[in-house]
Amino acid sequence: MKRNLILAAIVAISLGTQAKVKLPHLIGDNMVIQQQTEARLWGWAKPGQTVKISNSWSNEVKTTKANKQGEWLIKVRTPKASYTPLSITFDDGEKVTINNILAGEVWVCAGQSNMEMPVKGFWMCPVKDYNQVVIDSKKHEGVRSVKIPSIMSAKPLNDAQCEWRVCSPKTVGDFSATGYFFARTMHQALDIPIGLIEANKGGSRVESWLTKDNLEKYTSDPTDSIEICKKWSEYDYHRSLLWGNGTFNPILNFTVKGILYYQGCSNVGDPGDQYSKRLKLLVEQWRSQFGLGEIPFYFVQIAPYRYDDDNNAISGALLREQQFKAQKIIPNSSLVCINDLVYPYEFSQIHPTQKQQVGERLAYTALNRDYGFENVLYQSSTYKDMNIKGDAVYIHLDNNYHTDAPFEDIQGFEIAGEDKVFYPAKAVHFWQPGGGYWDEAIKLTSPDVKKPVAVRYCFRNFQIGNVKNGANLPLFPFRTDNW
Repeated sequence: MKRNLILAAIVAISLGTQAKVKLPHLIGDNMVIQQQTEARLWGWAKPGQTVKISNSWSNEVKTTKANKQGEWLIKVRTPKASYTPLSITFDDGEKVTINNILAGEVWVCAGQSNMEMPVKGFWMCPVKDYNQVVIDSKKHEGVRSVKIPSIMSAKPLNDAQCEWRVCSPKTVGDFSATGYFFARTMHQALDIPIGLIEANKGGSRVESWLTKDNLEKYTSDPTDSIEICKKWSEYDYHRSLLWGNGTFNPILNFTVKGILYYQGCSNVGDPGDQYSKRLKLLVEQWRSQFGLGEIPFYFVQIAPYRYDDDNNAISGALLREQQFKAQKIIPNSSLVCINDLVYPYEFSQIHPTQKQQVGERLAYTALNRDYGFENVLYQSSTYKDMNIKGDAVYIHLDNNYHTDAPFEDIQGFEIAGEDKVFYPAKAVHFWQPGGGYWDEAIKLTSPDVKKPVAVRYCFRNFQIGNVKNGANLPLFPFRTDNW
C-alpha cells in the first residue's frame, strides 16, 4: 500500500511538471525586451496544450498551442521604452509569471575574447579606469545584460543556463567591457533601458559561428563533431560549428535591434579575401536566422598586435584590410577603427586595456545611423587618392570632417620606390590653390626614396599612427600597393 502511494505521488509530480509551461532561461526576470515591436516569446508545454500569454502593459491575451514536440512560439506587441517594471504571465493551466522586465533597446555582443573581456578584466589584462567605472555604474541601472555560457554542442541548442543581470557596482564587473561601454553611452544619450545579450567565445574563428550547411558549402572544414575535435585537438576555441551550436543558437528567437561584433585575431593568416567573404556569409546567416530583416551589424577592427613576433610582418594588417573590405560588401554595416587604442608597451598584449572608447565608438555609430543623432560623428578617415610629384607624394583623405590632425609631428606613414622597400616618411600639411579653393593634402617625403610609387599607413602588425579627423577618430590603416 505504501509503495502504491509513493508511485502515485511520483506520477502526480511528473504530470505536474509536464503540465507547467517551461521557458528558456533567456526569457526571465529582469530581461529587456525590444521596444515597440512584435517581440517573440517561446517555450515548451505538453504537446497540443494551449498556452495563454498576458502582460501588464495591455489588455491583450494571446493564445498558442504547443506542437507535437511540445514547442510553442508567439509574438507580442511591446510598449515604448521606459523604466516602468513590466510583467508577463504564461498560463497552460498553471501560471508562470516573470517580473521586473523593461522595454528598451537590445543588442547582441558577439565575437571573441576582446568582446568577452569583462569590465573587471582578465588575468594579467586589466581594463582602464576600472574603479571609476564601478562607482559610475550606480547611474546606469537601466543597463542590463545576460551572458550566454560559452559551450560547444554537436547539435544546435535551444536553451542556455543564464540569467539577466541589472547593472550595479556589484554586477558591472562581469559585464562585457566593450558591451557595457556601448550600453552606458547609449543609456546616457537615449535615457532608456539598454539590454545586452553576450554570446561570444575567446579565440573563436569566424568559422566557429557558421552553420553546418554553410561550412559544407563554402569551406573545407569538417562538420562531424569527432573530426572537428580531432582537427583542433589542442586549441578547442578554434573549432568550427560547435561554438555556434552551443553558444549562439540559443538566442536566435530573441527579438533584437542589432549585432555588435569584435573578432578576427584567430583568422590572422587567412589567404586572399577569404575572411571578408566568410564574415559576409556569417552576417547573412545570422540575419536569416534572426528573421528580423537587415538588422545593423557594427564591428571592430582588430587592434595592433605583434603577430608572428615580428613588427615588420603584415599578417595582422592584411586581416584589418579584410575587415575594411567586409564593411564595403556587407549591407547596413560599419567598421570601428581602434588603431590608436593601444599603448606602445602593449605590442604583445592581445587584450588592450582601453575598452571604454571601443564601446563608445560603437555607440556613436548606432546613435548616428539608427537613433537620429546626426551631429554625432562616427566615421574614421579613409584613404581617398594620391598624386606623385617628383620625390613627394600628396595624399587626400575622405571622412575627415575638414580636419587632418595633428598639425605637427604626423606619424605612421611610409613610402617606397620601385624596389618595394618602405621607409618612414616625413609627413606635413600642404596647401595650394586649386579649382577656386585651397587644396589640402598631406605631403610625404623620405631622403631614402627619390622616386616614390607607394604609400602605407600603419600597415604593419604593430604600428601606431596619430592621424585623426575632426571627430578625434583615427585614420584607417591602408596601403596603395598590392605587394
